[in-house]
Amino acid sequence: MFYSNENHFQTMPLVNVKSSIEIKDKTDDLLKKLSSKISNLTGKPEKYVMVVIESNLRMMFGGSKEGCCFIEIKSIGSLEPTKISDELCNLINNEIGIKNDRIYINFEDVQPNMWGYNNSTFG
Repeated sequence: MFYSNENHFQTMPLVNVKSSIEIKDKTDDLLKKLSSKISNLTGKPEKYVMVVIESNLRMMFGGSKEGCCFIEIKSIGSLEPTKISDELCNLINNEIGIKNDRIYINFEDVQPNMWGYNNSTFG
């Protein structure tokens, strides 16, 4: 076990963003903003936050190819879906122009023993 049970809640949020919009000139800025935002919203140190962005994907939402986004958030605890959803939808809308009603977010609370890191797991 890498961390004791008392400390595992201080680790590992993952944010995976998939967008139909090309954001290559804004990717580095958006990576940093998402990392900082998730750290603040979960109360976890940013040094453990991982953010992945895939853009310019072929996606359809509601029968339309208008800009859309799918976000996955995985964490060992510390998820407040309603609060995080509001904050991330607004961030994505402000940064890359995807409408809030064209964004899906999937939240997953991961068990510590199911997340590996540094040759071990968190539980």
